[in-house]
Amino acid sequence: MRLLFVHSDHLEFEAREEAGPDDLAETEGVPMEGRMEECVTVFISVESDDETDLSGVVANATDELRDVTGQLNTNRVVLYPYAHLSEDLASPDAAKSVMRDLESELEAEGYEVLRAPFGWYKSFEVACKGHPLSELSRHVSAHRDEGTGGEGAGDETDREPSEWLLMRPDGTTEDAVAAKSAVSEDMRAFVESEVEGVTASPGEEPPHVELMQEKSLAGYDELSDVGNLRWYPRGKLVRDSLMEYVNDLVVDYGGMPVETPVMYDLGARAIDEHAGKFGERQYRFESGDRRMMLRFAACFGQFSIMRDMHIAETDLPLRIYELSTYSFRREQKGEVTGLKRLRSFTMPDMHTATVDMDGARRELLRQATLSLRTSDDLGLDYQPALRVTREFYEDNEAWVAEVVAELDTPALIEIVPERHHYWSAKIDFAAIDGLGRPIENPTVQIDVESAERFDITYTDAEGSHHPPILHYSPSGGIERVIAALLEEAATMDTPRLPTWLSPTQVRFVPVGEEHVEYCDELVDDLGAADIRADVDDRSETVGKRIARAETDWVPYYAVVGDRELDSGSLDVNVRAEDTEVELTPEALGKRVREETAGLPRKRRYLPKHVGDHPNFTGR
Repeated sequence: MRLLFVHSDHLEFEAREEAGPDDLAETEGVPMEGRMEECVTVFISVESDDETDLSGVVANATDELRDVTGQLNTNRVVLYPYAHLSEDLASPDAAKSVMRDLESELEAEGYEVLRAPFGWYKSFEVACKGHPLSELSRHVSAHRDEGTGGEGAGDETDREPSEWLLMRPDGTTEDAVAAKSAVSEDMRAFVESEVEGVTASPGEEPPHVELMQEKSLAGYDELSDVGNLRWYPRGKLVRDSLMEYVNDLVVDYGGMPVETPVMYDLGARAIDEHAGKFGERQYRFESGDRRMMLRFAACFGQFSIMRDMHIAETDLPLRIYELSTYSFRREQKGEVTGLKRLRSFTMPDMHTATVDMDGARRELLRQATLSLRTSDDLGLDYQPALRVTREFYEDNEAWVAEVVAELDTPALIEIVPERHHYWSAKIDFAAIDGLGRPIENPTVQIDVESAERFDITYTDAEGSHHPPILHYSPSGGIERVIAALLEEAATMDTPRLPTWLSPTQVRFVPVGEEHVEYCDELVDDLGAADIRADVDDRSETVGKRIARAETDWVPYYAVVGDRELDSGSLDVNVRAEDTEVELTPEALGKRVREETAGLPRKRRYLPKHVGDHPNFTGR
């Protein structure tokens, strides 16, 4: 559970509209509007791990509330369900149960409690007092410390908290919180978010949400389901380029592309069993006595293929890959956030079956290293987190150090006391957004359960065996990659995208109409070399058209007048260097080709002339 405490002059809310299915929104036993003065407002996200012991997490949350309200000398509390504090939410029923029980516990202890309803779109106003303790965050687990004796001590169902280390490439380790002052700003933010539960203030919107609309990349479609996006030509080109990039990367590595159904028709019992294997919430549709399931990602379909194959030992490692363009999460309106958290997303997903754990460890290291290549190609500074069970860490400590040495950057190490997921080891790579919050993108995980559950086997001279299986996404969700790129751009003095992803790579600004034809010829020549170029032929001043090139983040642009026609040379503005260089058209083309070598080269998605570009967003 994630808690954000705000010592408030007041909190006022009003439920406006139900946020999902009829059975999601609370309608009884909780006010639809309310206001409390001089209180502690507690924004709450109940997480999937909390479902292992709901009463335990309520008890620990109550302890934290006692502590905070004691420091602030108040017994007036607002409990406000707030999905934005976590990306791994519990089911709605579990969350509602926790909110109700937490309210009951506090009222029994004499607190005055106002609880906002779950499952509604709500307007709210909060006034923070602004003193040093007015904003506090906590990360609460279901584990209960029962002490050293007494009934219930050592209960096997209790879950101990993770141990967090910071490991450097030389193999030395230190407590993650103690070490955070000596690492990069991004890693420090990663530690604060993952280990300490530090979060941005409620209502703060990450910079990419504004940028994706301002740059005419993507926007919300009001006629669609809540949180679904529509993509404009500029954004679709970026998205399509990334999809091609990941496809090429995986195929070059040895992944074999497949395509599987989006929807599966399963009995109610079977669908619950299969959904539970992935620990994800999935769309379900009633259909008589059966239910239809839209998969979360490509795991289900790929496992179905692998189950039906005859796999020999000589086929291993076997790498099955799918770019799932229709993956879903059941996010409510209050949970969606631009390109970071959305209902429908594009997930590159590869599953690798190996002979044994030695092979799985080798593959994990190779695939993690490949993920860092995407970091270089995208210009993103990924922060790695290596998560392992205690048993795995003790058996493979030297291997963990080898992985961090190969990554050649400090890594956050989470040691989980007991395995409560399908994986025994995984590596996540996160970019840090403009609010200091992680955007987790590439991931690779060693799965020790799915082969047996789905009856996936390979055969050798001794018989049939269940192989370890790795889950791998070399980029993470494509939309999240774009979010990370925009967040990175927002931190730059001169914002930009990598040249290979820029919708327009070269722009020419003709001084007068008599120069347009020459600019058209330059564009055609560059287009023949797979370079996206256009001409700003609009009847605006040269200064305004230069400003448009800057606004469009064009990597290379040049003003073309009589001198350029006569000399055959161009003064080219280079955005990445914030300087101007003299280049011939041929040298300009060569420079762009060299900069984008080995990366996708999509053709231009918008007309040659900027004057013919429609305004998709009204901005």
